[in-house]
Amino acid sequence: MSETIRRVLRPLFVAATAVALLAVAAPASAHGIRSVVYADLSSGGPGVVHAQLQVEYDLLVVSAADAAKDDALFRAGTDAFDARDADAQVAALQAHRDDVSSYVAGRFRVAGAAACTPTIADDIAMTQQEGVPYALLEVDYACPPSENGHEVVSSLFPDDEGFVTDTKTILTYALDLHEGSTVLDAEHPSFSTAQSPLERFWEFFRLGAEHLLTGIDHILFLLALIVGSRRLREVVVAATTFTVAHSVTFILAATGVVAAPPAIVEPTIALSIAVVGAWYLWRLWRRGEVDQDLSRAHGFLRLDRAGWLRVGVVFLFGLVHGLGFASALGIDEPWSWTLLWSLLVFNIGIEAVQIGLIVVVFPVLVLLRRRFPRVGMWASGLLAVVVTVAGLVWFVQRILGVE
Repeated sequence: MSETIRRVLRPLFVAATAVALLAVAAPASAHGIRSVVYADLSSGGPGVVHAQLQVEYDLLVVSAADAAKDDALFRAGTDAFDARDADAQVAALQAHRDDVSSYVAGRFRVAGAAACTPTIADDIAMTQQEGVPYALLEVDYACPPSENGHEVVSSLFPDDEGFVTDTKTILTYALDLHEGSTVLDAEHPSFSTAQSPLERFWEFFRLGAEHLLTGIDHILFLLALIVGSRRLREVVVAATTFTVAHSVTFILAATGVVAAPPAIVEPTIALSIAVVGAWYLWRLWRRGEVDQDLSRAHGFLRLDRAGWLRVGVVFLFGLVHGLGFASALGIDEPWSWTLLWSLLVFNIGIEAVQIGLIVVVFPVLVLLRRRFPRVGMWASGLLAVVVTVAGLVWFVQRILGVE
């Protein structure tokens, strides 16, 4: 390797490392602290909408206690949570049933022609989602007759409570001769069973696009793919491979066919970012330059051995990223065609953002590399170092469980 390249890479690495450390010095988890509410709606008989709600137990305790200024609920609920005693958790909720009911009924509402009257069943059960205790509540809403379906509004665990950010309610329903699923959040808190399929699926498309845009770890992985690609053909093959891989595990995980603990998935995602970013730096370090010419490559899709090895690595990491997408969405439901279609639309939203990033970033890098080779090398190297260092920092933080 030439001494010139060494002189370029050394200050580049120092500067980019500082940038990356500043960027990830905030939370260890690139997804932030979020919560998912599960709501299943069905007909409970004439004029009755039956809702089965699963809400994160510790959040329900602190939110309901805070809303009612019920310090006894907070102490009993948190003690039961710390003890991991399901019976004690149920007992804490039962002992303060009025405050719990008031909180839930005021933030998960159903309306027909007018507001429906909620009644929460006496029995409260405990369940788990990804190892986290959830309270299972049964609520019957007495509704006036309605010819235009029912509207559902969810504002459980809002950002302004200060306990979590970006709570999403995964809503499944079989009501008013319609069935399907949708997602409610702070920006889109309501849903009507009278909405068209196109409107319902738009919610999943939007959710997929927003998830990739707000998931900095997935964006950095995609940028690592882009910066390490030598020609458009290579970035297209790598991105398509990543898409196929994460689509498979995403759908299988979201429909409950496969499962993997976040303690394994999240560190592996971080490690994948570091590996793919470092791949480009390794080539730059060894060769002293990055070969952009694939015209002499032969075989399928005219990729050389290094190109296909990179595709294989991207495929393996894509499988892990798919598990991360499913975990962030929070769906773990039995297989159904309606759910499958919603998941595919969610995935299309992810791909739309991926394509947009490729269209914006890759042509700029190609132009720099061809017109201003040294500037292009600096820009590509800087981005690769930032990606690599960020991935390594996240990997260590997630292994250690540092928030």
